[in-house]
Order: sequence, then C-alpha cells, then structure tokens
Amino acid sequence: MNLQTTQPVYEPKTPLQFPKDFIWGAATSAYQIEGAIYQDGRGVSIWDEFAATVGKTYRGESGAIAIDHYNRYKEDVALMKQLGLGAYRFSIAWPRIFPTGTGMINQKGLDFYDRLVDELLKHNISPIPTLFHWDLPAQLGHAGGWLNRDTANYFADYVEVVSKKLGDRVSHWITVNEPWCASYLGYGVGVHAPGHTSTVEAVQSGHVLMLAHGMAAQRLRANSAASAKIGVALNLVPIYTADDSEATQKKAHERDVFFNSWFIDPIFHGKYTDDFKEVMGNFPQMQDGDLRIISTPIDFVGINYYSREYVSSQEADLTNLKRSAEYTEMGWEVFPDGITAIIERVHAEAPNLPIMITENGAAFDDVVDSDGLVHDIKRINYLAKHLEACHTAIQHSAPLIGYLVWSVFDNYEWAEGYVKRFGLVHVDLQTQKRTIKDSGRWFADFIQNQRNAQP
Repeated sequence: MNLQTTQPVYEPKTPLQFPKDFIWGAATSAYQIEGAIYQDGRGVSIWDEFAATVGKTYRGESGAIAIDHYNRYKEDVALMKQLGLGAYRFSIAWPRIFPTGTGMINQKGLDFYDRLVDELLKHNISPIPTLFHWDLPAQLGHAGGWLNRDTANYFADYVEVVSKKLGDRVSHWITVNEPWCASYLGYGVGVHAPGHTSTVEAVQSGHVLMLAHGMAAQRLRANSAASAKIGVALNLVPIYTADDSEATQKKAHERDVFFNSWFIDPIFHGKYTDDFKEVMGNFPQMQDGDLRIISTPIDFVGINYYSREYVSSQEADLTNLKRSAEYTEMGWEVFPDGITAIIERVHAEAPNLPIMITENGAAFDDVVDSDGLVHDIKRINYLAKHLEACHTAIQHSAPLIGYLVWSVFDNYEWAEGYVKRFGLVHVDLQTQKRTIKDSGRWFADFIQNQRNAQP
C-alpha cells in the first residue's frame, strides 16, 4: 500500500487477532447514497421535504442525487469487494416500497433491493439491511409521523413485505437505526426531519419508534430463515467525569439517562425508570402491552459509536479538554477508549446478547492529491485505534461479533450536506467518480491479514 505521508501510521501495542467468524464490513443508508428520488415510483420522504425547506440543511443540499447508488449499485458492490468487505449494512427506503407509507406495493422499489441482495451474495458479501434509517414516507409524516401509533403498525406491515421478499437470503436484520436521533433531533430540537421542537414529542416519538422496533422484530422472526439474527442499532455514548463531586456525578447520571438508558431500559428490560421521567420531564403515553412488545427478544444489539460525553462541574475542565483533544470535522472528540467502555456497558446490561459495532468512523477534510489519490492518514489512525479498543473489549470477555465502518462512501451527511466526508471511498459529486482512499486500502489489508491469520 502506497501511503505517501510523513505522518506515522498507528501501530497497536500488541498484534490484534479477532475471532475466526468475526464480521468485517461497512455501512451506508438509503437517503444518503441512493439518489433517484423520482425514479421507479419512489414516494416522497420527510427528508425530501425537510431538505427542501430553506435554512434546514447546509447550502440547501439534499439527497435527491446523492452518489446515485440506485443506478450504480453494481459498480459500488464491486468496490466493496475490492475493500474486502464480508458484510454490507444498507438501509431500505420505506418510500420505495410503499410510496405513501401504506397501501399498494411499489414492485420496482422492492425489486431493486432484491437485485442488490443478489449482487452482494454473488460477491460473497453478506447483506445486513436496516429497515428504518429516518426516511419516513411524507404522507405518514403529515398524519403525525412517529407521534401516531398507527405508524408503528404501518411499519410492521412494510417489514412484513420486505422480509417475505428477502428473508431467505438475509442473515442479519436491523429494525431501526438510532431512535435517539430520529426522536430527539427530529422532534425535540428540530435539526433533523421533521423539524419539531418539543421534548414531549421527542419522548413520545421515541416510544412509538421502539414499539415499531418490537413489532418489526416479531414479523422478521416469522418470515426469515431460522438462522437469521435480528437486532437494533443504537447510538450510545459513554459518560466520563472530570471529578467525583456530587454536582458532576449528578450531571453524569442525567446525561447517561438521556443518551443511553432512554432506549436501553425499554428494549433490554421492558421499563422506563423514575429517573427517566425526572430527566426527560414526562413518561410517554402508553397502552397495556407496549413494553412487552418493545422488549421482544433480539439476537444482537448494534452500537453506533463516535465519541464520548465528558462531564465536569468546572468550565475550566471542559476548556482544557478542548485544547488538548483531537476532533473530527464534525466537532466530535476522537476517543477510542470510549468504544471499549460502551461495549462493556452494554454487555453488563445484557450479558448474553452478542454485540456488533454497526457504525464507527470519522469525517476529515479529505482531498484528492496531485497523484489522484486520497491520503487520509487521520482516518487510518482513527480506525486502527478504535479496532485496538474493540479488541480490548473482546479480551475483557465482551461478545463482540462484528465491526462495520461508517461509511463505505462519502455521502449526504443529513443537515450537514456533503461537506463532511466519512467514506473509505471518495466520491466526486460532479462526476460521480469513485476513488478508494488510503484508508479503504488499509482496511482491506487489515481484513485480509485477519483472514490469513486464521487456521
């Protein structure tokens, strides 16, 4: 591998050897890469409407074209093969299957994912579909979105159709991606679709999303192969404190409830605690049996990890951290030890549940060099350090079964538009030319070395 940089490549302190059946892959989502929003009968999503609203996204950018994966999926799968991926996590766009969220099936949309799954399997790449990654059909959004319990029932019906079509070939399913983001960012502070600003709505939408997750898990169980594994992807945040003061510890507990327990407790334990009401201000409106559905047993949990939360009662501590820490282009602190901590936290909550890192990656200011390549040493070092931290969790007996990089490609980063680049593959948005970055070639070498080391 030709890494033309004066910066050293990080070398783990000891050689890393992951389990023989460890899943190596990368992830994307439909609205961020597919484009083709008017093609083959796709319906409108709440993200189409949100991005079309002045001032909601960076420079008014949207996923209307994105990286045109819908029309270039064969080329993109071939690139995944070059990256050595053993698994590819993608999301299915609900509006492609049911343009209005319910009613008549759009067969052309369903057929696209049928072809994509076959193309992946042809290249020995396991498909890991996510059934909801934020692109709710707009018509359901107009009817209340995730504040409306009927949306959970419509989601289960959509999952029924998709799982009957693909269930014979999918080994791992993910029901919902990051319900915290969809509920809090979408309904609580309004920086994501649908752009509402109500903590009460955030709590209620999170509950209905989890209800949809539980219903989906039940449908998937009925329609998939007996060996198929069903999970959910949660963005979880380890909480670190600067001191042992009562004020700092109280704030840390509140942040843990806000980021983690909000979804861990109902999904793993079938409950909301009194602490939740104290922190969030209220319980959601519920019906008898909701928590039983939400806590439907799953086979693995996905963790999306990007950074930690650092809590202190002293502003000087936070100022000193900002001066000394490394940050990504998203403004997130690079903190590899946090991935070990959050894996071990989840393992303590659900000791028998396998864990998969379903997203981990970083946005950096990538440029195509004069040689036509992208020498993204920062991303290589980011991945190397986080893989080392994952390996540490395994050594501590955590049942980690896989690691998926976010993301395969530079893509549409929601309200941030296209300026934040996370990909292992650079995409020129004017020409749609794909270029594997040094980080992509490094990750391919890492995967191959893991496979070569197996007996």
